[in-house]
Amino acid sequence: MAKKGQKYKQWTAEEKLKIIEPIINFEKSSSQVTKETNINNGMITRWIHEYNVLGLEGLKPKKKPGNPLAKYNSKKNLSKEEQLEYENMKLRIENEMLKKDT
Repeated sequence: MAKKGQKYKQWTAEEKLKIIEPIINFEKSSSQVTKETNINNGMITRWIHEYNVLGLEGLKPKKKPGNPLAKYNSKKNLSKEEQLEYENMKLRIENEMLKKDT
């Protein structure tokens, strides 16, 4: 488990494949790979499942949407256009939240 403020390790698809390949090729068991790599067995099992379903594409990291307002919060003086974009984005987010409640 990660400690407070600690970042989780980001694995590339190639790294994941290198880790699960011995299991897929029946060279090692998942518990052996878990002990060798110190990676949770559930995570390794999920990688194997994603690889079996989608191939290498399933091992690629998923993109997260992030905060759409972050680029406006870092600036102190926004132009008139940026202020309008910021307000528009806030209203869109509020609208989406209200749609989810109903």
